[in-house]
Amino acid sequence: MRTQTAQLKALGQVPLFAGLSKADLKFILKQLNEETFSQGRNIIEEEQPGARFFVILEGTVNVVVGGKSRKSLGPGAYFGELALLDGGSRTATVVAATPVVTLSLTSWNFLSTLQENWPVTKKILASMARRIRELDKSHN
Repeated sequence: MRTQTAQLKALGQVPLFAGLSKADLKFILKQLNEETFSQGRNIIEEEQPGARFFVILEGTVNVVVGGKSRKSLGPGAYFGELALLDGGSRTATVVAATPVVTLSLTSWNFLSTLQENWPVTKKILASMARRIRELDKSHN
């Protein structure tokens, strides 16, 4: 089990949680679980329903789309955030390239957190709006 400080640092690097205070991050951290995946294991699979978000604490994963490797992700990177919001199918397969340790958050825990804590919800919505604006600018 990693220290709470390391977990908070990793969680704070996720753009979705960028506007949150340390106290807010601690509130969300209570909903996360540490998970370990062995090398070669699929963590998520393309086209399968999604209900979990991951932040990499240790190790490296490969992101595969349509059978083609697209990129590698390491500590501090995250994937599956859209599943927290819509439960839609995965857009990629993510495979552990090395032994991997993650923090994971289920959509039902995330949505419950949003219902329970309006200040956190408001900050997350503001972060999402900023990201959408940035994407709009980059596509114009």
